[in-house]
Amino acid sequence: MEELAAKVAAATGHTVADSKKATAAVFDALRGALSSGDGMVVKGFGSFSISSRKARTGRNPRTGETLQIPASKSVSFKAAKALKEAVN
Repeated sequence: MEELAAKVAAATGHTVADSKKATAAVFDALRGALSSGDGMVVKGFGSFSISSRKARTGRNPRTGETLQIPASKSVSFKAAKALKEAVN
């Protein structure tokens, strides 16, 4: 987050300390929305959402032993068209 805060400070003219607070607040808001099950859309950047994975049977690649993988949730990100175009 240090590097991001420094870039925000350079772009806005604010202090690095203020930029750290601002970027921390953005990530806290994103973390809060996702942990409560909501998604978040950042227009022109992309959307964050929670996806659920079902429980399944897996295999240990070292031993070949079969094991049960429990159900879980993961964060998904879908880049916006503008971000895709900026990268390409």
